[in-house]
Amino acid sequence: MYLHRAIETTILKAEHQTKAILITGARQVGKSTTIRKLYPGYTYITLDDENYAALARNDSTLFFRDIKYPVIIDEAQYAPELFRAIKRIADADNAKGKFFLTGSQSYELMSSASESLAGRVSIIEMGGLSLRELFHVDFDMPFISDDSYIRKRSECIVPYSDIWSVIHRGSMPELLDPDRDWEWFYRDYVRTYLERDIRRIINIKDEIKFRNFLTCLAARSGELLVYQELGNEVGIDIKTAQSWVSVIAASGLVRIIHTYQNNIIKRAIKTPKLFFMDTGLLCYLTGWSNPDVLKNGAMSGSIFETFVVSEILKSYSNSGSGTDSIYYYRDKDKKEIDLLIENGNTIHPVEIKKSGSVSKDWIKNFSVLEKIPGKQVGRGAVICLAENRLPINDSVDALPIEYI
Repeated sequence: MYLHRAIETTILKAEHQTKAILITGARQVGKSTTIRKLYPGYTYITLDDENYAALARNDSTLFFRDIKYPVIIDEAQYAPELFRAIKRIADADNAKGKFFLTGSQSYELMSSASESLAGRVSIIEMGGLSLRELFHVDFDMPFISDDSYIRKRSECIVPYSDIWSVIHRGSMPELLDPDRDWEWFYRDYVRTYLERDIRRIINIKDEIKFRNFLTCLAARSGELLVYQELGNEVGIDIKTAQSWVSVIAASGLVRIIHTYQNNIIKRAIKTPKLFFMDTGLLCYLTGWSNPDVLKNGAMSGSIFETFVVSEILKSYSNSGSGTDSIYYYRDKDKKEIDLLIENGNTIHPVEIKKSGSVSKDWIKNFSVLEKIPGKQVGRGAVICLAENRLPINDSVDALPIEYI
């Protein structure tokens, strides 16, 4: 059974804006299924078929000769050579929505789209299933902790039951089938990722070392991304660690959140944080075998934070909004705020806690933002496991996870 995706509205809107639409994202998040469901009558070609892929790479003119438009080209990363031909065909008329391309993010795919199709393509990033999708919540605003959002979101609250099972199971659509074995799925997922994506992008002499690197990265989800530490633990130099992180991020498996930078904030550090986008994969890599073990384990706080951050990011990408205004804060005094969401001249601070009990101590660092000239501190929030919305003070609320 097909589960309607929140990003469908964004795709349908993009169809009338540009000549080509490129849907990117990690493997198996539902890109192909969604686009084929939206446009069942369109020509469909997958470059997973090596015959089509070879033709696309070697003779793009012949590839397009007999195609009926609009056309869906799946797994476009296997033939970035196509993009110049797509530019030529797109420039021949003013038709919108002529090309629909999907692919796992990679250097070749994104660079080819940016260079060859500049001004002609809408790039839409698709994530795994969101909580709103899983619990059938019809609400499409990106998360922000201001009064307008909170008021509108409160009108369609649906309880998110058994949240630790959801976190552990992950966001891949295939795992909606309760009979699909969790460990088997992620074991195959990692193997496919290593064999089909990583080997094609970079020359890895030691696959076991890269797998260990992926596991070390998972153990640091929600923490500072210190390349030297990663490299030392796995036995690689810092340049290799940086390169491997870039490849993993380009594959859509992780997202890097940068610190909030302002010329006035002299004590802010510049080290970014890294978050896995799918907590099921994160739990598999770090060995949390079931929801109960996860809930009570040493990583439960960081994995809960990772889950909330990924949900917030998905609320932005699903609505067609950019995520460039989402940061975190940490200074040399180790004062930290989990997320800052900038909206014009207003900054909204957000903390993330796995607790159901509310404490004023959670927001003790919010006051550091008042020193930033030219910026206002907007309504803040602590996203947690409380059952109901509770005020912490006049400008900060404790929000149940249902408010994402």
